[in-house]
Amino acid sequence: MIYTKKRPPFAAMAVLCALALVCALASCAPREKRAALFLYTTNDPFISAFAEQIRALSTGKFSLQAFDADNSQIIQNEQIEAAIKRRPDLMIINPVDRLGMYPIINKLKQEGIPVVFFNREPLLEDLALWDRVYYVGARAEQSSQIQASLVMELFGNDPRALNRHDRNGDGRIQAIILKGEQGHQDAEIRTAEAIRSFQEGGYSLDVLTIEIADWNRDIAYAKMEGILDAFQDRMELVLSNNDAMALGAIQRMKERGIFRDNNGNGRIDGGDSSWIPVVGIDGLDDAVLQIQAGYLYGTVVNDSISQSRAIVALSERILERADADLSDLPLEGGKYIWVEYKRFTLD
Repeated sequence: MIYTKKRPPFAAMAVLCALALVCALASCAPREKRAALFLYTTNDPFISAFAEQIRALSTGKFSLQAFDADNSQIIQNEQIEAAIKRRPDLMIINPVDRLGMYPIINKLKQEGIPVVFFNREPLLEDLALWDRVYYVGARAEQSSQIQASLVMELFGNDPRALNRHDRNGDGRIQAIILKGEQGHQDAEIRTAEAIRSFQEGGYSLDVLTIEIADWNRDIAYAKMEGILDAFQDRMELVLSNNDAMALGAIQRMKERGIFRDNNGNGRIDGGDSSWIPVVGIDGLDDAVLQIQAGYLYGTVVNDSISQSRAIVALSERILERADADLSDLPLEGGKYIWVEYKRFTLD
């Protein structure tokens, strides 16, 4: 007896062909590009808003997974090591410690994973380790230069003839400075550059105290109790390295009766005899509200929206192909995208 193999019916053959075609197309479809976003902490309101902007702008362009290091470089290192095993196409890193990026950059170079740093700039020699390492940010010295210029204008723009904001009439400005982390690049530059800017402008600045408040509103609020006990009668200016600390200072100053409607015009402003100017940096939404209410004199906007756009645009070009041509992006030295700070006052 001769047995012959049964041929499958035509419908079954059609289904099998369709399945084979789907599988073939699926295997040929490009995989969605994946990026990992590492944040030093989301407890910082500026960084939290920054991360949301990056996430919103990257939607539909590449997938993004975010990690919060809770201000621990050890945790961030572990997060990066774990992410490397999942082979992302790109890492976007806001470092906890800018001085600790050497081993991370070396590891990413070995793995062939490009990296974009933001907000905290690694050392120049570390950025030079590989040609696929980039930085997007703003120049810290510019923020303090603008901050100092706001104060100079407020005090009359003439170092030889200060106006009514020179409360004791001695021709000098008595200031307290709220500083971010000790040793943090931006904190050191913002503090030193503010002092230098006043000196360069011919103003006599007496720094009554520099208090470390770690960029934190609550710490600044607590520190202001002792500051006011010691210097309230002499203080003519509060300079803060960021808005969060400025807002903490204002909260304590309100409680101590520094902000009162002395001139009876129905609002808090520089015309009130008890008013002391507070100036911040970042441009937080809460800071804008306090400027509108008259408590915060001004801030210097660290333009996170423009920086987020630059980060996403740079990421898209990097993810397009391994040897992406980035020549049409404003890369200084092939590595840096700088975004300008902007002044913001009620005027």
